[in-house]
Amino acid sequence: MVARTVITASLEYEQKARAQGFRLIAGLDEAGRGAWAGPVAAAAVILPLDRDDLAEVLAGVTDSKRLSAARREELAPLIKSVALDWAVGRTNSDEVDKHGIIAATRIAMERALRKLELVPDYLLIDALELPENVMPLEKQLKITKGDLKSLSIAAASILAKVTRDAYMVGLDEQYPEYGFARHKGYGTKEHRSSLAAHGPCFAHRKSFRPIMEWRMLF
Repeated sequence: MVARTVITASLEYEQKARAQGFRLIAGLDEAGRGAWAGPVAAAAVILPLDRDDLAEVLAGVTDSKRLSAARREELAPLIKSVALDWAVGRTNSDEVDKHGIIAATRIAMERALRKLELVPDYLLIDALELPENVMPLEKQLKITKGDLKSLSIAAASILAKVTRDAYMVGLDEQYPEYGFARHKGYGTKEHRSSLAAHGPCFAHRKSFRPIMEWRMLF
């Protein structure tokens, strides 16, 4: 099998924002939006954009889904050490059920922003916008597939994914019958089989169709 070439995300969007006068630019991305169980995790990352060697230092940072778990684990501490600031926010499965997955994703992103010590003056967000009360829309940029196009968003995608995966591994210790450490709550054949055998646990999203279908049977 031919290995997939990993191309580092660029700084094009960050450079455009800096040309407009913005200095503290946060990239935001989430992990876990499509899972059947566990939280949505969102990360915010502010990179030192005045570093001439930034792209070189963070070589290989791209959409977390294009990287192996081992590679994400290697890159996460590097990103944390290089970033001016970073934070991760979460919404749990009950909040996903209460607010819906898109709103819950936004809430996780807002929590990540509130945990930052630095206050960003511009946001680069993967595929979403946040409410005006969080940041005026003219200071946000929604980028489709932003984790492939923006280094700040790509860095956030890796931190969100690594943080959420660690949570799911811990959850597996409490509920080993579901295999959370392997599938991280996503809709695999193994996960579907464990639901059929054991039913949902507290971490399952009751508003998601596979869980609703199980509950309708009992």
